[in-house]
Amino acid sequence: MQKGSIGVSTENIFPIIKKYLYSDHEIFLRELVSNAVDASQKLKTLASVGEFKGEIGELKVRVSLDEKKKTLTISDSGVGMTAEEIDKYINQLAFSGANDFLEKYKKDVNAIIGHFGLGFYSSFMVAQKVEIHTLSYKEGAQPVKWSCDGSTEFTIEEIKKETRGTDIVLYIDDENKKFLEKDEISRLLKKYCRFLPVEIVFGKQTEWKDGKSVDTDKDNVINVTNPLWTRKPAEIKEEEYKEFYNDLYPMTEDPLFNIHLNVDYPFNLTGILYFPKIKNNIEIQKNKIQLYSNQVYVTDSVEGIVPEFLTLLHGVIDSPDIPLNVSRSYLQSDSNVKKISGHITKKVSDRLEEIFKNDRKALEDKWGDLKLFIEYGMLTDEKFYERAAKFALLTNTENKHFTFGEYKDVIKSNHTDKDGNLVYLYSTNKDEQYSFIEAAKSKGYDVLLMDGHFDVHFVNLLEQKFEKSRFVRVDSDVVEKLIPKEGEKELTLTATQREELTSLFSSQIPQLAKSHFVVSFEAMGEKDSPVMITQQEFMRRMKEMSALGGGMMFYGDMPDSYNLVVNGNHPMISRISNDLEAELGDKLKTIYGRISSLDSRKSELEAARKDKKEEEIPQAEKEEMDDVEKKLSEQKAKKEELLKNYASKNKLISQLIDLALLSNNMLKGEALSKFVKRSIELI
Repeated sequence: MQKGSIGVSTENIFPIIKKYLYSDHEIFLRELVSNAVDASQKLKTLASVGEFKGEIGELKVRVSLDEKKKTLTISDSGVGMTAEEIDKYINQLAFSGANDFLEKYKKDVNAIIGHFGLGFYSSFMVAQKVEIHTLSYKEGAQPVKWSCDGSTEFTIEEIKKETRGTDIVLYIDDENKKFLEKDEISRLLKKYCRFLPVEIVFGKQTEWKDGKSVDTDKDNVINVTNPLWTRKPAEIKEEEYKEFYNDLYPMTEDPLFNIHLNVDYPFNLTGILYFPKIKNNIEIQKNKIQLYSNQVYVTDSVEGIVPEFLTLLHGVIDSPDIPLNVSRSYLQSDSNVKKISGHITKKVSDRLEEIFKNDRKALEDKWGDLKLFIEYGMLTDEKFYERAAKFALLTNTENKHFTFGEYKDVIKSNHTDKDGNLVYLYSTNKDEQYSFIEAAKSKGYDVLLMDGHFDVHFVNLLEQKFEKSRFVRVDSDVVEKLIPKEGEKELTLTATQREELTSLFSSQIPQLAKSHFVVSFEAMGEKDSPVMITQQEFMRRMKEMSALGGGMMFYGDMPDSYNLVVNGNHPMISRISNDLEAELGDKLKTIYGRISSLDSRKSELEAARKDKKEEEIPQAEKEEMDDVEKKLSEQKAKKEELLKNYASKNKLISQLIDLALLSNNMLKGEALSKFVKRSIELI
């Protein structure tokens, strides 16, 4: 028997490896099974080049539990090891020197993984003792057992072992008893080992017999050794791609289409990516790409490896050139990762462009599902925007699809304003903004439907990309103002009439939480709505972007500001103004006379004190100015009270306001109930 210490000169190096080498304890099984697979494949390679002339036999990796002994064993019939090889690869940790190791990697312990091949030592995270029973393929080799209790001390002794290969026996500690449960090991094997290139056996297949599940004599092979992405695309049928997707993601809808990756220079990359049917819940859709390294599962968190927008895809990426278990910042700076990321982006855009060119209708039919993904990509990746601009589509409210260039040609003759800007009209909700859309159509305008999750951001992006263009929501202003033209209509109302109507309408607007209304007048046609509600484009868009986390959160706390737009040329508005004059004309005339007289006296007093210092103004003048201002306020308040009382009794005013609110889906609760009652009374 040989005794010794593992080849590290520092006492605390082994605990460091155990604690920090792997953050997730469960991956010990992945590492040990992967090592067993490597040993099996090495034997195949040696046989193929003539260095091993014996019988290869059955190269299966077997995983077995013994609950009584509290052991988990991983067995292979691969190359095995000699005592010298154990000493080299296990005892010396494959380091050129422990001091060099500590010095080089003390700041980034994660960098060890994959650099030194230390997968074996992950076993000590779950085991109080680990044994290696091994017999090398080499002729005349002596079987040996290596044993270690998790300290730096080990033993090596000769044993009897008839079969070639290695058994790793883990004596599971009390803190990790779950790894002695059959269901837990099955879960881990399925998660990490389901596509390994050598058959992995865990127990026997079961069948239902006499009312219970019983073992058969058939091995329970848990993996597919030749997964779809390892095969040539020309050999694969479309149905097989769908079956593979359903195997990866059970109980999900069929994907839209797929992309088969197969690159061997200047980096190695294989895989299959699927476009799922994406709606609006992005967070649920993320982290569905599985990353493998030589068919060994690594992670489903691929941020840093693929661009952010591509994390919405589903499928598999397999590359031995992606460094594993290192920081995200390291990944982002790695040259291979950058190349792989760029290649995947190109393949995705090429596939979309191919569909656009060869089967545009298929792209249009699937646009509702693809739109979110493509817009996300164009917003976050400049190179993808450049590529996608060729096939990205705009959809109008009649569900017709256009490329950017096609749509520009459609609208440029009628959508150009008096300043030469091309105005893109859009709606975010066809039902809620129906009346505004119809008003725009009556003017010969076309309206885009921008009702997607990212559309408020996408509109901003397109405004930056399109020359002399702007996007205007169809309900942001009256139709005459959406695309300003030469020769606008003039208001028929006088300044006094507008002032009176402002007071009438302002006094009857219902109080809505976090909402502010400003009455304004526009010269529209007699057939247009008498009153309508609009929201200024800039403020509304900022608030929407704030709601989506656009970096302008302060806009979200501001009240919504609306314009109550009165059509100054509508007969109903003229009727309200005329009725007011007929009923209150004399009273208002008297008040206006008093206000005018007081304003004149106030102007005289202001002129008299223009060049005087405060102390030079006579006290009598100061008192008179205070008295004039007080009386002026009283007369204005009297006027407002008179108009408010009149408006409260005028059902037409309230009815017009409520109709405008109703068309904007803003009439609710008590106000809606009053509207219904009033409507019945007016019928």
